[in-house]
Amino acid sequence: MKRATGTTRIHNGKLIDGTGAPPAPDATVILTDGTITYAGPSLLAPAAPDARVIDAQGGTIMPGLIEAHIHLTYFNVTELQDLDIKYPVEYVTLQSAVNAKTALECGYTSARSGGCLHNIDVWMKKAIEEDMIPGPRLSASGREICGAGGLMDWNPDYRKIGMEGIVFIVNGPDEARTAVRKLVKDGIEWVKTYPTGDAASPDINDHHTLCMTFDEMHAVVQTAHNHGLKVTGHCRATEGIRNALRAGYDCIEHGTFMDDECLELLLRRKVPMCPGLGFELWSVQRGKEFGLSQRVIDGHQETLEGGAESCRKVLKTGGTLGLGGDYGFGWTPHGTYAQELTFFVNYVGFSVLDTIRCATLGGAKIMGRDHELGTLERGKLADILLVDGDVMNDISLLENRHNLLAVMQGGVIKAGRLAHV
Repeated sequence: MKRATGTTRIHNGKLIDGTGAPPAPDATVILTDGTITYAGPSLLAPAAPDARVIDAQGGTIMPGLIEAHIHLTYFNVTELQDLDIKYPVEYVTLQSAVNAKTALECGYTSARSGGCLHNIDVWMKKAIEEDMIPGPRLSASGREICGAGGLMDWNPDYRKIGMEGIVFIVNGPDEARTAVRKLVKDGIEWVKTYPTGDAASPDINDHHTLCMTFDEMHAVVQTAHNHGLKVTGHCRATEGIRNALRAGYDCIEHGTFMDDECLELLLRRKVPMCPGLGFELWSVQRGKEFGLSQRVIDGHQETLEGGAESCRKVLKTGGTLGLGGDYGFGWTPHGTYAQELTFFVNYVGFSVLDTIRCATLGGAKIMGRDHELGTLERGKLADILLVDGDVMNDISLLENRHNLLAVMQGGVIKAGRLAHV
């Protein structure tokens, strides 16, 4: 991905640097060749006489947002079956490119894939890095892994069709190893698994059900780590979270029903978590209009309450959280990602600063790129948002892409109102 050349000075804005530090009310950020060389109070900023000047117009200067659990190949999903063979790979690829562009336009300069169809995110990452298409810097995960009869294994045997478009169905440790080895060849970075079920499947694999054995999960981890890959998993049930942490998982998705033992393991191993929790609220609020049964909605309500408490525990004890998750359903369409931040402030009870830290630095830590992304500090890539308005007073400003003056990657303005000036 090309970076800006020369020096740029951004001024006249409130700086939220993403570290959790108090905002600097009158700040300046200086970039040189796409890298930050200064970010702080304007009074202390070094001279940059030949710099290009960008006026933040009294708004907010902050890091680019990071969607820590993106599904680029999901769109218009109203039931689980929509995730696999509803459209051919050609159309899914085109729609995924649209979704990537949308994410960038919404201020998401980086993202980690939470799973996709047909290995599309691997090639999407390449296209974005080569500036072929616009989109967030991407960590790819490709197809997912689930135990036979688990949450993602919904095609009955009599149909004689597999699930290879979205997930490898495994039965035992040997098949789990085989699935990981296929993903190694695909070029992914994260192996996504399904240790537990979900409220979306109350009859067979609800949110208290296990969908993989510990031996299968451990086999996934051993094989993935041997090839330098990381492992994550959809973990709702307490025992599933515990198994994932004991097996050596590198991240926990959701972490819904986390007891004290799980929390201690999470903190001891310094494993980050991406709750993807807003999806539960909108499933409750909007589910009826999309045909969700009351039983499914009740399950999402239980998941919402348990997940919110788990998030509070992790934040209070100093754990790492990233934000994002499960956008692409009918009630969580692409382009509405930033409502997750508003939800964490208004429903979960996080402060604005903590929420932004999770949505920037937390995501960068999950991606393993916090040395170059996630905060506005000297030496990091100039992935920056300029927001028209004070995000500290109203975090919901981020929900409307028209409030974004500029979305910058490596110092290049890729989207926002200033992109058209």
